[in-house]
Amino acid sequence: MKKRQIETRLEWAVKIAEEAGALTLEHFGGPDLAIDRKADDSPVTAADRRAEQHLRRRIAESFPEDAIHGEEFDDRPGQSDFRWIVDPIDGTKSFIHGVPLYATLVAVECEGRSVAGVIRLPALGETLSAAVGQGAWHVRDGAAPRRTKVSDCPRLAEGLFLTSEVATFDRVGLREVHDRLQSAARLSRSWGDAYGYFLVATGRAEVMVDPVVEVWDIGPLPPILTEAGGTFTDWEGRPKTDSGQGVATNGRVFDEVMRLLRA
Repeated sequence: MKKRQIETRLEWAVKIAEEAGALTLEHFGGPDLAIDRKADDSPVTAADRRAEQHLRRRIAESFPEDAIHGEEFDDRPGQSDFRWIVDPIDGTKSFIHGVPLYATLVAVECEGRSVAGVIRLPALGETLSAAVGQGAWHVRDGAAPRRTKVSDCPRLAEGLFLTSEVATFDRVGLREVHDRLQSAARLSRSWGDAYGYFLVATGRAEVMVDPVVEVWDIGPLPPILTEAGGTFTDWEGRPKTDSGQGVATNGRVFDEVMRLLRA
């Protein structure tokens, strides 16, 4: 594994995620978000496009041979072993409604494997970053980085279950899966999108499950969750980001969650 090359890219990912997040704040809570609808009827704003353009430009400045894959624009091919995955505003619906639980996501893949990632919460002033073998680090603005880890909770009956949107389970005919998880957990909330995964990695929730996700929604999660001592997989328990599903756990409840998903 190209350790120093990964470290350099992680440092840059943290920097540009903070920059792009700051751009989103210039639009956040404003009266004119210039909202459009994409082909799948999901919303996109001028802030999404502006922030992604910034991320792409900054990546190209320092790593011109790397590929780039993002939500709002076409892929940029590369000539190296590295590919960047960017999502300027993960949680656009929250962003549009003035809810501060949205994120700017930047991930780095090497030879098809997610090896470094950043979750930036612009409106909350928090950043979570990790690279393979280097731990996961949580920063609150103005404070020193602190190594983060998942919770020690041993059973879902004592834990918090999160998802992005309950209606998504209905749309794919899997409402019974949601209901099983909710019944098994001590507490259930829809503090979703990247924020939910952030809570698992920082020990404030035990499991986050999404039945439908895109690669850019979850690109940073494998290194962040595993370096924090947890797990990130698809619904089959595979450490993949291209299956269209996401499951994050503190590791201790992983087997229980898998049984509930497959019941």
